[in-house]
Amino acid sequence: MIDAYGDPGTPDRRGGWRYLWWLVRRQPGRSVAGAVLGTGWMVLLAAPPYLMAHAVDEGLVRGDLAALAGWCAVLVALGGFNAWLGVMRHRVMTRVRMDANFRTVKVVVGHAVRLGAALPRRTGAGEVVTIGVGDVQQIGTSLTAVGPGVGGVVAYAVVAGLLLSVSVRLAVVVLLGVPVIVLLVGPLMRRLQGAEAEYRERQGVLTARIGDLAGGLRVLNGLGGKELLAGAFRRDSARLREQGYRVGAVTSWLQALGTGLPTLFLAVVTWLAARQAARGELTVGELVAVYGYVAVLVPPVGFLVECGYNLSRGVVAARRVVRLLQLEPEPDGGSADPPDGPAVLYDPDSGVRVEPGRLTALAAADPADAVEVVDRLGRYAPSDAVWGGVRLDAMALPRVRERILVADPEADLFAGTLREVVAGAGEPGEEELLRAVRAAVADDVVRGLPGGFDADLDAQGRNLSGGQRQRVRLVRALLADPEVLLAVEPTSALDAHTEAAVADGLRDARAGRTTVVVTTSPLLLDRADAVCFLSGGRVAAVGGHAELLAREPGYRALVARDAEGGTEGTAEHGTEGTAERAGYAGYEGDGRDGDRTGGDAERQGVAG
Repeated sequence: MIDAYGDPGTPDRRGGWRYLWWLVRRQPGRSVAGAVLGTGWMVLLAAPPYLMAHAVDEGLVRGDLAALAGWCAVLVALGGFNAWLGVMRHRVMTRVRMDANFRTVKVVVGHAVRLGAALPRRTGAGEVVTIGVGDVQQIGTSLTAVGPGVGGVVAYAVVAGLLLSVSVRLAVVVLLGVPVIVLLVGPLMRRLQGAEAEYRERQGVLTARIGDLAGGLRVLNGLGGKELLAGAFRRDSARLREQGYRVGAVTSWLQALGTGLPTLFLAVVTWLAARQAARGELTVGELVAVYGYVAVLVPPVGFLVECGYNLSRGVVAARRVVRLLQLEPEPDGGSADPPDGPAVLYDPDSGVRVEPGRLTALAAADPADAVEVVDRLGRYAPSDAVWGGVRLDAMALPRVRERILVADPEADLFAGTLREVVAGAGEPGEEELLRAVRAAVADDVVRGLPGGFDADLDAQGRNLSGGQRQRVRLVRALLADPEVLLAVEPTSALDAHTEAAVADGLRDARAGRTTVVVTTSPLLLDRADAVCFLSGGRVAAVGGHAELLAREPGYRALVARDAEGGTEGTAEHGTEGTAERAGYAGYEGDGRDGDRTGGDAERQGVAG
């Protein structure tokens, strides 16, 4: 079995069939063992009719009880040995399937990590979830062809050879069965691949919609948009169901042929053999053997049809995996080192200049403008931004990630204990944890969870309210203690009292460190050392909060509107979590622990 911590290898990304073959080649010993055991098991299924023919002709017909007992003993022994072969075949093939399953999971997860922040811009969350939930399972099942599939082909040839020794006519009839199967099943296989591919695509879309609904249900309730989204979900669900019926129609024909064709062969060959026996061309023992041989063909032919069905579905799933693996991370040609110490961070596209060691706020009439600035300063988007006089894109990306952290409202909260979630890749001590918790005013979150820091959190913090999740994310960002912290709407889901306390805690915790916050909250703007007011994507004014209120009408109108709880914006760029500033500010949340809204989110890049 694949080592959970080992290297899964480099997958073949040239196509679905090549990917499946790569999975076979990664476990050659098990694959060969499965083929040998599957072949032996299938072939020995044809042995009982041969032994029974001898028992009848040499024992019953001649009245030789010793010969009859001998052949029966061999038959019993062979049956026991074949049963053992069947058990071993099943065990080996289970390992083959599980290895393919886990290896694919490791490859997909590893590639998703390498893509990092580029992943959500290249593919939808529903696509990744569908691969992890359904496709990897189907890929593993398709490798059944390695064992029983190969065994079915060999057993078919062996039975035809045995029939050839009895009757050439009967052997020809059996051998013609393979072309008949190909002619009947081939078109259905191609049709199944097309229907299955479309079904998987629709399934990915619907999965993504379910995630969106689950993440923003309370916000949708507050906006009155639940029915609109529910209607879209019902339509997508109906289309998926209709496509599922199409897949089921093809599948039913394949399964019917898998059962019906062997039975049809059994009837035809038995009828021909009976006529030959009536004419004296076959002995009674040979007639029994022919019937047994053809009856034995039922499992191999059924396995061949089933393997074709599983391979058709498996190659569709493999193509989806390959399509994800073909996505490439953002190119990183940088080799320069970041500044040795604190330095000015400057974005020429907007004119934003971030002085080292200070708390700078970005307030924008269109919140999307401020988020774009953060993406450029954090090197999540192409730009001419410079740090210490050197272009960010000229620096090695890992070095930039080590020192600049973007705390975006869409990063994931993974399942685990609270301690594990906020610690990230580090191992903070108890005192560090408590300092970060106090700074983020998350004491009540820790106290409210059974077990405190050792309490389990659901994926995405589903067992927390919107405000609690936001403060947990802030704790994580503070514990990371980056040289430069770029935080997007860190207090958006909090009430005024909690927000004021968080603003003070954030300023104290980041004293002497470079910090940028995107916000239009007067409480947070008042704590900033400098405020950059953006209009049309460019800096319109820079100064203290009170200074800008006095001399900049646009800034005054923006902040006054926010204070009244009704500004619009972030919904336009998709951050449903910054609900308060995105037109959701009138929504009261769920009433837990200082929440102002039910929405939140954070960026993929903060997860580490």
